[in-house]
Amino acid sequence: MITALQLQRTFLISLVGLASLQTSSFATSFAPSATTKFGSGVRRVTSSSSNNNIRSLGGAPLFISRGGAGGIDDEESQMPPRGSDSVPSNPMDAASYQAAPSSSAPSNGNDDAMKAGLTQSSPSTESAPAQLTSWGKLGPNAPPPGLLRRTFPSFPWHRLPDWLTYTRCIAIPLLMGLFYVPHSNIATGWLFALASFTDWLDGYLARRWDISSAFGAFLDPVSDKLMVSTALILLAGRYGLIVAIPTSIILAREIAVSALREWMAQRGKRDIVKVGMQGKVKTALTMVSLTVLLFVPQDGAGLLGKLLTPGLALMYLCALVTVTSGSVYFIAAAPLLFGDES
Repeated sequence: MITALQLQRTFLISLVGLASLQTSSFATSFAPSATTKFGSGVRRVTSSSSNNNIRSLGGAPLFISRGGAGGIDDEESQMPPRGSDSVPSNPMDAASYQAAPSSSAPSNGNDDAMKAGLTQSSPSTESAPAQLTSWGKLGPNAPPPGLLRRTFPSFPWHRLPDWLTYTRCIAIPLLMGLFYVPHSNIATGWLFALASFTDWLDGYLARRWDISSAFGAFLDPVSDKLMVSTALILLAGRYGLIVAIPTSIILAREIAVSALREWMAQRGKRDIVKVGMQGKVKTALTMVSLTVLLFVPQDGAGLLGKLLTPGLALMYLCALVTVTSGSVYFIAAAPLLFGDES
């Protein structure tokens, strides 16, 4: 006869076997249908196929129940049902839950891998710190940053036009010093050519980047006139009357037009005498003619000495354009000059 002890042992063995089968079934179906949530060192798994609840600590199953009945403590019974707003019903939505590390519960390799997977797949809610750049200081019509601005984003590009103007001012005393150094005609010519190039470059950058400053708008024409006047006076002292005549014409025109613009600005009519195309052509011819003459050596010898004749021709052409462009400004301002504003 089978004793009661043997029946009890048989029942316990069957119960343990059933528990092993249930655990194996969950392990097989966990990947496609499980939803996990980490909190306080406890991992809960809900399966849609078997409606079983497993509560494990460190990966070892502690309790198994079917249908959520019997043996579930208060904390477990308060878990929201599948498909509720608190716990995502879609396994892919589990990435939105963040794993909270536990200081009391150990973790095995599977738990670490699962946590790492959730951490990698969860979208980051923290925005990266804004990169410190000077792009935002350019004008609203500035184009997207090019190669140089992308390579050096922290460089104060909005100050570059003003710095070019400062460089042109610094070049004036250097030009005077090099002019009287023997055999320095090449260095003097290149210095004036580079300074002339910055006159075009700072205006181009200011228009392209849609930037301007009050001090830059004031200093830019002043630095141009100072540089041109210095070169004209230096060349007039070297070559005498042949350069002094166009020099006096150019300087007289610059003084007269500057006074006219100031007078028109006091009456709010400065736009009538703003710089036109003839004024830009005059400036370009002046820069080119002065650069050519500065390349000529003092003794006029060698290949560069032959540049004296074309340089003088350009100088007189510049004087002619200077007179015509200046007359355009005075004709435009004549009604105000003679009191006939109509």
